[in-house]
Amino acid sequence: MIRFFPILALLVPLSALAQLPEPDGSGLRAGTLPTAWITGGPKCMEVPEFQVHEYNPDFYILRESGCINYEKPFLYLFFGKEKALLVDTGAGVTEVAHVIDGVMKKWLQRNGRESIPLVVTHSHNHGDHTSGDAQLRALPNVTVVGPGLDAVKAFFGFKNWPQDVIEYDLGGRVIDIFGIPGHDVASIALYDRQTAVLLTGDTVYPGRLYVRDAPVFAASIRRLIDFTKGKPVTHVLGCHIEQSATPFVEFSIGSMFQPNEHRLELTRGTLLEIDEALQTMGVNVKRYALRDVTIYPNTPEGSVKQRETKERTETYQRKHMWNQLEGN
Repeated sequence: MIRFFPILALLVPLSALAQLPEPDGSGLRAGTLPTAWITGGPKCMEVPEFQVHEYNPDFYILRESGCINYEKPFLYLFFGKEKALLVDTGAGVTEVAHVIDGVMKKWLQRNGRESIPLVVTHSHNHGDHTSGDAQLRALPNVTVVGPGLDAVKAFFGFKNWPQDVIEYDLGGRVIDIFGIPGHDVASIALYDRQTAVLLTGDTVYPGRLYVRDAPVFAASIRRLIDFTKGKPVTHVLGCHIEQSATPFVEFSIGSMFQPNEHRLELTRGTLLEIDEALQTMGVNVKRYALRDVTIYPNTPEGSVKQRETKERTETYQRKHMWNQLEGN
């Protein structure tokens, strides 16, 4: 029987073993990610509110400084031929509209254009991803999609939420959008066909994955896996980094400065690992540390404990590490 194993392995279809038939890029538009992100501090006077990174000339990733807000969320800006799409508007009080407007003006100048409409949507409806909405609404030629579920469904045309996959065309650039509730009822995933980047918001990122509805969350992870089956996935990008580069080690909630933090990008393999853990736990989700993420049940008791830890950590870093007052 042992002699037949190599022969059987050869009979497995190539499509089941690889996302692409050849290692030739498959026509995907390449880009780069930084070796390290600015996390905030220890010298906040030297740190910009937002780090702007050009993945490629038509896709930008912005990271908010931890000096502004410990959440340090990531924002994503895509450009098509007919319109641009911004995902999320940041946390706390920032000049996010000024920063986005500046990036767009540089893009327009580079492309010899005078204007392009901007659509602003959200990975989900939590305050650390919607704080800049009012600023963006005040800009000309900008449409801000409300972060609530009804607004999301109405704008993108969802008929069967969350199963529908909406093909949202920016003009020569299609973004696939579908629902991934469980962390929040209005959570969405976005897949950029041009770069094969998959955005997963706060559902999957290197950090604490807060599960508010276990069966729904598990179904969303399975939906991400099913959607990406047979598709190229260059990077799975979420909205935060809370994990250390050391496997199985996370930073304390409230950490504004995170030296040696985990990379932002994850892979489809992370989705499979999360799925396996969730299937093992069933509806009784408990704290469960994986190599690059930690699954957290969202309970009232846990929320109180997290809030207390956040306040202690942030106070310590500001006053003892940087000798700063709150908000400086």
